[in-house]
Amino acid sequence: MSQKLSIASWNINSVRFRLDIVERFLQEVGPDVLCLQETKVIDRDFPAQMFHKLGYQYQVLNGQRMHHGVAIVSRVPMVADNRHDWQDNGEARHIGAQLECGIRLENVYVPAGGEAPDPETNPKFVQKLAFIERMTNWSAQLDEPTLLVGDFNVAPCETDVWSHKQLLGVVSHTPVEVEALARLQQSHDWVDLGRKFIPEPAHVFTWWSYRAKDWKASNRGRRLDHMWASPSVAAQAVEHQLFEDCRNWGKPSDHIPIMTTFKVD
Repeated sequence: MSQKLSIASWNINSVRFRLDIVERFLQEVGPDVLCLQETKVIDRDFPAQMFHKLGYQYQVLNGQRMHHGVAIVSRVPMVADNRHDWQDNGEARHIGAQLECGIRLENVYVPAGGEAPDPETNPKFVQKLAFIERMTNWSAQLDEPTLLVGDFNVAPCETDVWSHKQLLGVVSHTPVEVEALARLQQSHDWVDLGRKFIPEPAHVFTWWSYRAKDWKASNRGRRLDHMWASPSVAAQAVEHQLFEDCRNWGKPSDHIPIMTTFKVD
């Protein structure tokens, strides 16, 4: 008999600083699994007790002091699976787990890539492209049903940004990044669940800059957060949600949570 399994992803931009809104999200929405990016905390200082209190007994962590960091917390059984160093410098940007239902869950925080989309002057942009290439090499050899989630820091579609023309030269929407992400998607026939449920030409954003005085009024957003599924896993997806209200909560992240619900055996 099939059961429903909900998996959420959120770049929280410091889990300890924003613990109140994480707790509120878990209480109000209650996903079975929550993947966090940019936790900015070493593993021993992760606020595990709050998650335990709400029933998220299973936790896999890959933390780093003040920077980066990823975590998966779950109410359903899972076991830690791996940590890939796709940045090739030891930064905590990936954590994987195996869910009891048989789905491999990969949580990733792709580097932002700096300000200038110029490999000759911006080494961070080079690192970002190399990161995605290493992911692509891994993905091409993947033969298990997998869900890849997180902050990809790339808005691939024209309607994933508030102005395609104005952002063509801005890191996160440049043609070279979009092409690199397309190669990653093709390497495993990944299904972009966001666009499966909200197809183009609808505009979809998951991130709004802190610089805007009124983020909602200006609505200059980008879709940087994604959930990609192996074809067999995508076939089990029944709903995809975005939680824009979280951008208005106290001490908000500049990202919002996204969540997909699956029917699993």
